[in-house]
Amino acid sequence: MSELFALSERARDLRDRVARFQRESIEPAEAEYFAHLELPSQRWTIPPVIEKLKDQARAAGLWNLFLPEPQHGPGLNNLEYAPLAEVMGRSLIAPEVFNCNAPDTGNMEVLGQYGSPAQQERWLKPLLSGQIRSAFAMTEPEVASSDATNIATRITRDGDDYLVDGHKWWTSGACDPRCSLFIVMGVTNAGAETHRRHAMILVPRATPGVTVVRALNVFGFDDAPHGHAEVRFENVRVPAENLILGEGRGFEIAQGRLGPGRIHHCMRLIGLAQRALDSMLARADARVAFGKPLAAQGMVQDAIAQSRCEIEQARLLTLAAADTLDRHGNKAAKDAVGMIKIVAPRMACAVVDRAIQIHGGLGVCQDSFLAHAYAAARALRLADGPDEVHIAALAKSMLRA
Repeated sequence: MSELFALSERARDLRDRVARFQRESIEPAEAEYFAHLELPSQRWTIPPVIEKLKDQARAAGLWNLFLPEPQHGPGLNNLEYAPLAEVMGRSLIAPEVFNCNAPDTGNMEVLGQYGSPAQQERWLKPLLSGQIRSAFAMTEPEVASSDATNIATRITRDGDDYLVDGHKWWTSGACDPRCSLFIVMGVTNAGAETHRRHAMILVPRATPGVTVVRALNVFGFDDAPHGHAEVRFENVRVPAENLILGEGRGFEIAQGRLGPGRIHHCMRLIGLAQRALDSMLARADARVAFGKPLAAQGMVQDAIAQSRCEIEQARLLTLAAADTLDRHGNKAAKDAVGMIKIVAPRMACAVVDRAIQIHGGLGVCQDSFLAHAYAAARALRLADGPDEVHIAALAKSMLRA
């Protein structure tokens, strides 16, 4: 980690412990995890090895590391947590092991920051303990959800209840058999000012009228057992006390949720890219083509050097955004967070793509992590807002200044 953003001794110790646990326990268990899911009868069930790893991580004090509140975890700020998220990003299964996985992290932050005491007791506690999973239902197929003001799901007051009616998709985690809760964004005040029309409401998974239609594939990967679901909410009745914060407060909650969440995504992508570069180096040393090692080929050397530069640039930019978020808050960090959301996914796609080229056929099949890594990185150029939205927002902010 750059000396520009030196870690406290406690944060450095946690990063080293997470890295050791990941290296010694998680990465060796990946084959067992994915082998469990290869059997059709087990495709949407939870591999026992993940629960075993979670128990071990909890016992080691490596749990809920993302939450800044000391009563729930170690109380790290964004800058201290960022290098831990980078380590976790090296493995597609690692974040869950430490209870630091999306979308549960964002949902826990929403409940912790905006939830009522009753909502926290009912939902936050079991999420913090890892007993349940949750999903965040915002994106819709019928509207351009890159402009979140288009979200059309209706949340209508009816006596002591609200009725939820809408059609969502890319609701990550909704297929998980442990998923017990949806946080749903929809319209409560259709005639209000644009950013005061929406709200967020807690919808228990088992509520009548909630239908998980199907799991959506990402470049052929269904990401079982969690999945990314198409979901319908049809006349779903929930108590009025399930509304978070109040009517018309949805965008306020979304902004509070997305700032730290984008830091987490970007640091995990940096870890993923770093693992791809490490595999690139190992492959270049081990393989011979046209009479000499791949490491001696100029094009391979170029791929390695370019990847190192791009990873370090993205890492420093993301750490700077985390530091700004800690020092000055979400609003002041908006441009910095936007920049990393533009830079980090593009960087990860480029680095993983180079690693695939150097691995040849191995890079595009299930015998390496690279194909799945590329699909995950490419999808994150759309998640939490596509590149174009962040580019436009950044440019407008600069022009206003």
